Formats: sequence, structure tokens, C-alpha cells
Amino acid sequence: MCGIVGYVGYREALPILLDGLGRLEYRGYDSAGVAWIQDGAIRRLRCEGKLQRLKEIVGAAAGITSSVGLGHTRWATHGEPAERNAHPHADCTGGIVVVHNGIIENYYTLREELKAEGHIFRSETDTEVLAHLIEKHLAGDIILAVKAALQEAKGAYAIGVLWKGAPDTLIAVRKQSPLVLGLGENGEQFMASDIPALLPYTRNLIFMEDGDLAILRPGGIEMSSLTGGGPVTRSVHTVTWDAAMAEKAGFRHFMLKEIYEQPQAVMNTARGRVVPEVGEVVLPEIGLSSDEVSGIRRVTFLACGTSWHAGLVARYWFEKWARIPADVDLASEFRYRSLVLDSSVLTVPISQSGETADTLAGLRIARDLGSPVVSICNVVGSTITRESRGTIYTHAGPEIGVASTKAFTSQLAALFLLALWFAQERGTLSREERSAKIDAFLQIPAVLEAEIPRWHEGAAELADVYYSYKDFLYLGRDLQYPIALEGALKLKEISYIHAEGYAAGEMKHGPIALIDRYMPVVAVVPRDHVYEKMLSNVEEVRSRRGVVIAYGEEGDEGLARIARHVVAVPRPQDPDLNPFLYAVPLQLLAYEMAVARGCDVDQPRNLAKSVTVE
Repeated sequence: MCGIVGYVGYREALPILLDGLGRLEYRGYDSAGVAWIQDGAIRRLRCEGKLQRLKEIVGAAAGITSSVGLGHTRWATHGEPAERNAHPHADCTGGIVVVHNGIIENYYTLREELKAEGHIFRSETDTEVLAHLIEKHLAGDIILAVKAALQEAKGAYAIGVLWKGAPDTLIAVRKQSPLVLGLGENGEQFMASDIPALLPYTRNLIFMEDGDLAILRPGGIEMSSLTGGGPVTRSVHTVTWDAAMAEKAGFRHFMLKEIYEQPQAVMNTARGRVVPEVGEVVLPEIGLSSDEVSGIRRVTFLACGTSWHAGLVARYWFEKWARIPADVDLASEFRYRSLVLDSSVLTVPISQSGETADTLAGLRIARDLGSPVVSICNVVGSTITRESRGTIYTHAGPEIGVASTKAFTSQLAALFLLALWFAQERGTLSREERSAKIDAFLQIPAVLEAEIPRWHEGAAELADVYYSYKDFLYLGRDLQYPIALEGALKLKEISYIHAEGYAAGEMKHGPIALIDRYMPVVAVVPRDHVYEKMLSNVEEVRSRRGVVIAYGEEGDEGLARIARHVVAVPRPQDPDLNPFLYAVPLQLLAYEMAVARGCDVDQPRNLAKSVTVE
């Protein structure tokens, strides 16, 4: 989830690159850099931090003149935010530079092979591998070298390549990561990872498809297939978006855009960490030895808000698969308890930002008591990641909307991997069982991709009916109890409607007194081992004239008979994965309710994206 800009034409390149990066800074802001060709050599300027710092460095540099270049603003995935890890990355000679958005899954293996061949690496990134691979294969034809290099690389990428031997040429390649080409006037050509960077210069765009390779030169763009064959032709589209709409990729709000990005975010978090054929999870980054794993007797999840709900889901997975007792603590309470922790207790802080004050304080207490700490986080180099033994990064990319959506499902993905890894290491699930769960998990992104538009349409219809109601009750059992909590939190966060999530079995211990026709009840009712009990709870609501909005499996006639509305959710191959599928339509319901009420969806009142105070 990084920002890429490229230009070749007749104007000075750097002002265009910096302007474009400014329009893409929402995609990444850990570090930034530019590269250009001048006097037959490639030159680079890079820095840690936000784009403004790079602009100051470029402004202070004298004598820059070039009509071709690449720029990048980074969302860190491999290596901390630092100048050495900032793009563009170069080969050993400095004659090839690469910018990249995506993840190279086999970068470590490739890096070790290249180092053995004498290549010198100067960063911790996966991207630098591409520069050295191209150098390895370069024998006078840069296009052939790029193709050969990418035959060896596994993963997702949108890349731009600049070579001093072709001073009027940019190369762009896409595989499972967005890349857009722009056709300017007077022969100038543009490339970018998203539309906003191009709008001031052209509205005539080509959307690259997976496997496309494009050669940009003054006067034209040539496209071909990465895997061979003849020329490729793609349609030119004229867009009419304004700049604000373009930043949101045409969506009305960042939150909605991020809801739609969840299939990719879940897949990116899993990418390179599972081997389905053998039922293995690969997590070397957590930093636990075999002896330490065998000595773990309890797991404590430590989080706040939405991240706490992710931890509640993970508790079920850990206890069921790895047979390890698990606690889930609110960090603001955990830090003030008389804790019983030692080396036999694994502490797992969960934080989108990696800077959550209460979670960080709890981490430090746990660490000081001897508990090994493995964090779940979305921001490379954040304080929580620096102070943890190891970290499983969620590759959700920047989340601009204050109410967390794709960060939540990415946390679920990371926690799924961690729980399955523990089951693998402790031998509590067979290889066949693990393989089945991995296969089921890898189907989730495609299901979400197919269902989100339908759920969105249904959420808008429900919001038209219920946006004026003042109170909601959300009910769930087992794995769906945390999803009920999360659904209620989303509604109250962005629509300002009072909503409470409850374990459905607790309804009779108080909340049932509130149920009437004026308080809709949202019930999460998949066909799992507590399905019949949930049906009984829904019946209890209906008998008190309550209005039921049920989320359940397609074709569930029993549920349809007793609920006012039923939102159909596909049945996953493994019911343990239901949280991924039920969380998303509840996000969409909250979103549409907020829109119907005229609320500021992306920046709800009184809330902050990263809570860095107690």
C-alpha cells in the first residue's frame, strides 16, 4: 500500500513527482524518495519521515534537471522506516533503480542466493531483491532482464524500473497490485499506483491488468505480457473524478473504500505465511524458540476497542486448536492489575497503530515480568513493534477512516495464523486438519470480494428503514459474540446511535427488559454448534414484539420465519472462519446508517485514529 509516481516527457520531472506523491501520501508516509537520470547517471534522494521532508531536501539540492524519474512514498512492510529502506532501491552498480508496491513472498530465499553470488544489500526490504535480480539478468536488454527477474519473484507487485542505459524509458509491471498509466499531451507519459497523482496532468488513463508490462517513452506507451507473447492492447479511459473523489478511488468515504479493500488486506496478511499443500504456517518473525513454545501454558491478548474484539475471537481459536488457555484483557485495566505473569505466559498486544498508550504500557509490564511478547500490528517500526520480541505485521496498508474495518479483519487473519502455528508446533492439530483450515481460509477473500457489493446494497435498504431509531441490541454466541460487540461498536462510533453488544445467553440477565418495537435487535446466527440456542434467543426477542435483523446463512428458512429481515451470509468451508464473513456486513450496516443520518463517517466526533494518551 505504497505510492508510486513515474514521469517521462519534456518537462522537469521532479516537481511532477513530488506533486504526485503528495496526492498519494495517504497510501504511505513512513519514508519517501525520488530517482532521476542526469548526465548519464541515476541520482537518488531519499529520507525517513513524511513527504514534506523530502520536498525540503530536494528544494535544497542544486542543479537538478531531468525529464524522466520515479518517486515513491512508503508504507513499511519489510524493514523499519529509515532512509536505507526508502525507495527507490538500487542494484550494486547504481545504474538500476526500482520502486515497488506489494510483497515479494520469496524475497528471503532470493536475497540469500544473490548474496552468495556477491551482491551487496543495503536495506532490509523485499524490494531491493528486484533491483539485484534485474542486474543479474541484464545483458544489454533491460526489458528481457525485467521479465527474467520477475519469473523468479513470487508475490504481488506494482513496480517501476529506471535504467541509466535507457535514459528516456520507464518500465512498469503489474501483478495483483494496482498501477495506472496516464497519456499526457505533447508525448509525455505518466505512471502511478492510484489515480489522484495523475489528475492534474491527464484524465486519459490506462488501467494495467495482472501480467502487463508497459514501456513508457516520450511519444508513446508499448504494452506486452510479462510471460511472453505479442503486444497487449488496453482501453484508454477518461475519468471525470475530482481530486477528493480520486483519493478515495471513487468511493464516497475512505471508510467505504477500506471496507471494499478487505479481501486484498486479508490475502496480503496471509501471503507468504502459509503452505497449503503441507498444511504449514510459516512465522519466523515471532522469534520464539521450540523450547519456549513448548513451555507456554497460557496466552494473554492485550488490546483496546476493535483490537480487543479481535483478541476475543482469537481466544476461541487458541483454546480449540492449540489447547492453550487464553485470556483477553482490556489494556487500560490490565496495566493496573496485580498480574501473575512469567515466562510461561505469552503476551500478545494487538494494535493497529502500534502506538496505543494503554497497550504499550501493558506490554512493558508483561515484558518486565518475564513474559515473552509477540505483537500484532499494522505499522512497521512503531513503538509496540520495537519493544516486542517479535511481530506479525498485518498488511492492511494505511487505514484513513477512524473506525477500523480492514485493520480488524487483517488482525483476525494474523491471529488465525498465530493460533494455527501454535497448533502446528504443539501437535494438537494433524497436518490434514491444518491443511483443511488453510484451504478454507484462503477462500475467504474471494467470498468477501463477491459478497460485499450485495451486502452494501442490502445495508442501504436497512438504513432507510432504521436510521432514526435511537437504540440497538446486538446478539451473538461463541465466535459471533465478539462480532456482535464489534458490530455494535461500529454503529455507535460513526452513527452516534446507542448500541450494545451482548452474549445472547446473557440477554435474560437484564437486556431483555429493554426489548420492544423501538429497539431493533441485530442477531448473528450462522449454522454452527450454538445455532439452535441462537434461534431460541431470537424467538424470545420476537415474543416481546422486538424487531429482529438477522444475519444468517443463505436458505435458512427457520431463521427467515422468525426474523423481520435476514441478511444472507455464505457458509464457509470451516465454521471457525465465520467471524471474517459476519463482521463485514455489520460494518456496512453501520456505514449506511451513518450516511443516512448525515454523520461525518471518516472523522466521527470525539474520536482519534491512534489513541496515544491514557
